[in-house]
Amino acid sequence: MLTGIAIKNYRAFRDFELDFDPSMNILVGDNDAGKSTILEAISLALTGRLRGRLIAQELSPFMFHQRAVREYLEALQSGTGDARPPEIIIDLFLEDTPASAALKGTNNLKKADEPGVRIRAYLNSDFAAEYAEFIKDPDQVRLIPTEYYRVDWLGFSGNGITFKSVPATASLIDASNIQLQNGVDYYLSNIISQNLDPSQRVGLTRAYRDLREQFGNNGAIQKINEGLRGAPRDVSDRELTLGIDLSHKASWESSLVPHLDDLPYQYVGKGEQSTLKILLALNKRVADAHIVLVEEPENHLSFPKLGKLVKKISDKCVGKQVFITTHSSFVLNKLGLENLVLLSTEGGFRMSSLPASTQDYFRKLSGYDTLRVVLAPRSILVEGPSDELVIQRAYLDVHGALPAEDGVDVINVRGLSFKRFLDIAALLPRNQVAVVTDNDGNDASVVRARYAAYTGLPNVKVCVGEDKGFKTLEPQLLKANGRDKLNEVLGTSFNDDDDLLKHMEGHKTTVALAIFEGDRITMPGYISDAVA
Repeated sequence: MLTGIAIKNYRAFRDFELDFDPSMNILVGDNDAGKSTILEAISLALTGRLRGRLIAQELSPFMFHQRAVREYLEALQSGTGDARPPEIIIDLFLEDTPASAALKGTNNLKKADEPGVRIRAYLNSDFAAEYAEFIKDPDQVRLIPTEYYRVDWLGFSGNGITFKSVPATASLIDASNIQLQNGVDYYLSNIISQNLDPSQRVGLTRAYRDLREQFGNNGAIQKINEGLRGAPRDVSDRELTLGIDLSHKASWESSLVPHLDDLPYQYVGKGEQSTLKILLALNKRVADAHIVLVEEPENHLSFPKLGKLVKKISDKCVGKQVFITTHSSFVLNKLGLENLVLLSTEGGFRMSSLPASTQDYFRKLSGYDTLRVVLAPRSILVEGPSDELVIQRAYLDVHGALPAEDGVDVINVRGLSFKRFLDIAALLPRNQVAVVTDNDGNDASVVRARYAAYTGLPNVKVCVGEDKGFKTLEPQLLKANGRDKLNEVLGTSFNDDDDLLKHMEGHKTTVALAIFEGDRITMPGYISDAVA
């Protein structure tokens, strides 16, 4: 199993370290946070290959961290500072077992005496003369000269290694890149191996050959070939005809294609293709892999199909160490919030310290948008859709833009599960979270006391209506604006406050939508406080 990784100057990571869970690691983060890069780096360190080719053949100036490149070029052109070309280093730490003993050493970024494997790309001293000539005019240097680089694949012992030296194997599963070739693919191969005996395979081969032989005996084909035999022989002196390849290389294995409900694979929906690709890869590789790397399994899938796929992934990966990248709260909740790793280019933050009851809560009620709280730098939690609409309009009035346009997420937590979300916020001190809640006829101090475990946190704010005589949003709106103003905004003509309030409470979402779309009103103080 893998225990951790350290990365220097590779893609988005300048100096990055992350420890791994021995079973499940769910990698989440904003776009360009490096989720896919982690999977790529793990696979690269374990195989020495990138996209199926040796890393030395794939090395590019654009693989280096941009700031490291910029600093190198600036130092080179100014003649000051460290003008050495940057190195790429990926150190993958392995569990300390007898099988990994030969890889143990301190040749890693942590200087720890542990087993592991290293990818290192650096300037090759064999090209010192060529490199010196290359940098004679520093102003002309625009990119890292990777043609003068060398790539080593080493154990932490300092010795070079091969694929057989690594006691861990990995299966990288990315449905967007798994290609099902024309002809027999994994799917059809599995069916054949499980359902056809040797005599049936011989029969299939004979039937396929008969079909191809019949092609040449077709009357239309014979007429075409008669015409071709008389064609000018300016290319070859031999007679030209058309036929089907009958060689062993062109046997049925290279021609048959899988069909799903009588449709060729390439014509079924993207979601079905995505699911099939992932499960094919799992069926083919996981039995031989210690490490399973899955890239965004939710792509193209409806909610019910995603649930089935997540269950199958869980079942097939029992006993393996799994790494999954996702933007899906459903995937996260089902596989366990405690397994979440929130990534940034500086490092990773684990949520394994969440209370067990909160972990279980979100696993059972997996529709909650927990990832929105995790990923949003600023979020406002509300109790329902009407509160969500009013908060959005209040924010627009104050800031001149909708919350989403400013990177603020207004999240309807569907009731009173604020504490569950605040358990997450408590572990994310950089994420600012405001709670907007009704007083329900209680003193505001009583309501705040319910959240005493969170109100002391600098990133959490609880906003509640101060007057207990106005229990919920609708009476608070009426108090702040008066009957005449609300009649004008809502297009109503009530003559009594109680009648207007009864209407507002009976048509909460309709009223909230009218406020969102109508003229500006005065917002209750606790709502203004939340959006400020």
